[in-house]
Amino acid sequence: MSGAMTAANLARRVAQKEKVRILYRRALKDILNWVVHRHLFHQDASDLREKFEANKHVEDPDTVDKMIAAGEAAYNKWRHPDPYIVPWAPGGSKFTRNPVPPSGIEIVYDYDYGREDND
Repeated sequence: MSGAMTAANLARRVAQKEKVRILYRRALKDILNWVVHRHLFHQDASDLREKFEANKHVEDPDTVDKMIAAGEAAYNKWRHPDPYIVPWAPGGSKFTRNPVPPSGIEIVYDYDYGREDND
């Protein structure tokens, strides 16, 4: 039974590590929405890393769950209201700027157009 309990604890610990990793990456990417200059970004990124490193030693699974919930709540509170979106990505300013022609329209390319006859 202790083997099953250990496996359950191990699975919970792995899930917690994944949640922390995802939260850290989302928060790090969100810093880029708030900070324009790279030298300021590096300072804010190192501050964020210090916050995560400060709680690295916590081992109690319930405490870790509470800390993850608090971190996600803080992230959602301070998330940028207008995040940067790559222009050609969905939601970007250039997304589907040149949409696919409707069905039934045939595009014919005339490769001889503009060439001179050199016969």
